[in-house]
Parts: sequence; structure tokens; C-alpha cells
Amino acid sequence: MIEIPLWAWIATVGLIIALFVFDLLVAVRRPHAVGLREAAFWSVFYVAVAILFGFGVLAVAGGTAGTEYFAGWVVEKSLSVDNLFVFVIILSRFEVPAIYQQKVLLFGIAAALILRTIFIAAGAAAITAFSFTFLLFGLALLWTAVQLMRHRKEEPEVEDNWLVRRSRKIMPVTTDFHGGRMFAHEDGRRVMTPLLLVFIAIGSTDLLFALDSIPAVFGVTKEPFLVFAANAFALLGLRALFFLIEGLLERLVYLSIGLSLILAFIGVKLILLFLHEDVSKSIPEIPTPLSLGVILLILTVTTVASFWRVRGHPEERAHAGSLRKHRQREERDEAESRSAASQRGGGPGSEA
Repeated sequence: MIEIPLWAWIATVGLIIALFVFDLLVAVRRPHAVGLREAAFWSVFYVAVAILFGFGVLAVAGGTAGTEYFAGWVVEKSLSVDNLFVFVIILSRFEVPAIYQQKVLLFGIAAALILRTIFIAAGAAAITAFSFTFLLFGLALLWTAVQLMRHRKEEPEVEDNWLVRRSRKIMPVTTDFHGGRMFAHEDGRRVMTPLLLVFIAIGSTDLLFALDSIPAVFGVTKEPFLVFAANAFALLGLRALFFLIEGLLERLVYLSIGLSLILAFIGVKLILLFLHEDVSKSIPEIPTPLSLGVILLILTVTTVASFWRVRGHPEERAHAGSLRKHRQREERDEAESRSAASQRGGGPGSEA
């Protein structure tokens, strides 16, 4: 276990809070549509901050810690691109005006940071208490990889998930954003605006992403400090990154396949780690530098292959991928199955 001094925790948490507050002030004090130049500047800024922090880890805690941080950051950054896919879907489905999109994205980032911090603490406690936690994490990642591969051309339910449906039943919803407020009064009654539903949709999807990303990053480092830092610095630049690559996202047609391979690889790595520590030392582990190389290779090949595919087939569009078949499609498939069975068995109007 890497020894992280208390001052490093305090300094890192303080830096992350300061960066988020700064991002909040920049985005919310002057609501506006973000241009390409502004998005590029802030994207480069947050990537530079994350890399400089990694060099700080190398200097303070050594090469092993630095390599594990960079590996975790790359994993979380790649998974965060899938977050951006879902953000695009949510913003388009709810028709969020451009001037409010930054507020929505910052809420999503804040919710993700809070949820992942909770899951990091729970994951670290589970690893300390139960030796088979790595096995459970590995199997969970393998299951996620298979499901994401199976439903890579599906879009996740965002405007019709359980929390959104329940919210619609609790209080009437207006179609007006009312200047970016979450609640308003119309015809003498209190109503919720679409912006609140957007926040609920993003919060619920953040919960699902946290369940996937935390086991994934624990696959490259067991140190809670590095897990937290990798997650935080990967998430902080999402607001700017969204506006920078929004137009490119639909061109990453093989992203879901690449993420599936990364999750499967880390799942195998975790299972081997469990077997090495609890069954036999002769069972090999996958070292972190090799993991970092494999992840970067998968991301590079996925990106190049995606652009190559779209160049030859410009009509193709990328999908966020889903862990289950869309509910509406399930209902349609069931209806088609019943219709086909009725025709084979001789339903009403068929000849005997």
C-alpha cells in the first residue's frame, strides 16, 4: 500500500474544490453558449492540471504511484467520454437551451464527484474487509462489458427512467424553463421546470456510471487517494470537453466496443489479482504499466477505426450504448414475437 501523507489529501481536496468553484463561477455568473475557442482553452487547461498533478505524485510518492495515477486517469477519462454521450442525449431529449447547458453539465459533474467519492470509500472499505472484493469487481466488469457490447447500438433511457417518471407524478411539469429556475408558478400552482427533470435524469445516470467506473479504476490502483484523484481530475474538465467534442461524438462509432474491451481487460486483471493473492502466487498478475499500454492502444485503435469507418460510411452515427435493451424496443419485440407466434399457431382470421 502506498503511503499518502495527510497534507497531500488536504491539498488535493482543496485544489479540486477550488477548481470546481472557479469553473462554477466562470459558467454560471455569465450564462452563455460556449464557443470552440473557449472550450479548447479550458480543455487544455484541465488536461494540463491533471498531468502536472501526476508529475507531482511521481515526485512525492514515487514511480509506482505516478504510473497508477496516470493509468487510473486514462481509464476514467475514457469512460467519461461515454458520460458525454449520455449528456448529449439528455440535453437534446429535453431540448435544453444553449445558455443553460453549462449549468446542467456542472450539476452532472458535481453529482458524479459526490457519488464517486461515496463509492470510493465503500470500495476501499470492502477491499480491506473482504479478500474476494476484487473477484466481485472483476465479474461485475465482465458482465458490464458483455452487456455494453450486446447493446452497443442502443441508447440508454434518460427521459423515461424510473426517477423521472416518479417526478412527473409528484408535481406537474411546465414546458417553459423560466429563466433557468427549477420551480415556478403557473396559473396559481407550483410546477417544476424541465431543468429539474434534466438534473434528475443526469443524477440517476451518474449513479450507474459510478457503479461501473469505480471497480474499473480499482483495477489499476488499490490506493483510495489515487482512485479519488484520477476520478476528480477526469471529471473536472468534462464541461469544456463536452463543447469541444460535441460534434465529434457521433463519429466515434466504435467507442462502445473499445470501452467494452477496456472493462473486460480490467475485469480479467482484477480476477487474476484475486487468484494471485488468495489462491496461488504462481498465478501471474498484469502489471500497471502494461495495463496503461493496453488501454491506450485500445483507445487509439478505437478512435482511428471509428473515423476510418465514418469516412467510408458517413451515414453511420455512434450510440452511447446501454446495459439493457430499451424498454420501448422490448415491448415492440415482445409484440412482434406474439404476432409471429399467433400467425404460426393460426390466430383469428387464419385458415384452418
